[in-house]
Amino acid sequence: MNKELTLVIMAAGMGSRFGGLKQVEPIGPNGEFLLDYSIYDAISAGFSKVVFIIKEENYDLFRETVGKRIEGKIPVEYVFQDIKEVPSGVIIPKDREKPWGTGHAVLSSRSKVKGNFVMINSDDFYGRDAYMKIKEFFDNETDPNCYAMVAFRVINTMTENGSVKRGVCEDSNGYLTNIIESNIEKVGDEIIASPLDGRASFKVEPNSLVSMNFFGFTQVMYEALEKGIVKFFENNKDDLTKCEYLIPDVVFKEISEENRKVRVLESTDKWLGVTYKEDKDLVVREINKLIEKGEYPYELWK
Repeated sequence: MNKELTLVIMAAGMGSRFGGLKQVEPIGPNGEFLLDYSIYDAISAGFSKVVFIIKEENYDLFRETVGKRIEGKIPVEYVFQDIKEVPSGVIIPKDREKPWGTGHAVLSSRSKVKGNFVMINSDDFYGRDAYMKIKEFFDNETDPNCYAMVAFRVINTMTENGSVKRGVCEDSNGYLTNIIESNIEKVGDEIIASPLDGRASFKVEPNSLVSMNFFGFTQVMYEALEKGIVKFFENNKDDLTKCEYLIPDVVFKEISEENRKVRVLESTDKWLGVTYKEDKDLVVREINKLIEKGEYPYELWK
């Protein structure tokens, strides 16, 4: 059985709310980025390789920053998410600006990933527990039709500076049954989720589990993405200006139609992220606290 586990980092997006390329915003005491800490945690958990999904124009920037720091610690590959990489016959609208979503991004990494893989956002700090739990899952799971997702308590994923996008999870016997993609924010003493599909808002309990794009997949997912993207473009052929091919949509199609399962792994760690410019100071303080506690060295890559 192939025990190789690759960390696939989605880093092609520009941080519109943050106001720039927030993946390379220095957070650590020696200029480390949040994704440096993600990679450090993955190495600590026993991951085998890192694959960055980036825009081609950002290649030199990534290679000279994160790449230079980690290439001696773990094998690294780079792939480009290109808006022009679409099935034959698809005509891309002139006013289409963004690539085609997380499903399209992950599919672009297929040639560089040979075994199981974990996808994460580049601008989220998940904590080491998530990497340890998903590594343990793949060390023991032999069914290629069983995926995994690390979920977090919603109270541990909030920012005081605005709403955050999270997927409110529902599960049965430890397996995912539904994710309601929502904007979530504190309103007074309550946490309110407003579904992105326009359904009525609802209250969320502090310990409710939410998804933050921390999924573990087998090679079966690449096959699903390959088939699904053709149907995605067929279904949206009349309006391709803003539609997105999203991982959660593919996952639920797999669950409902292909007998796939997604094991929910709970982490009690606190999320950190720079969703808004005002978040940065808090994130810097929290990282320094973890360094003081000895969870990370002061010089991360020394």
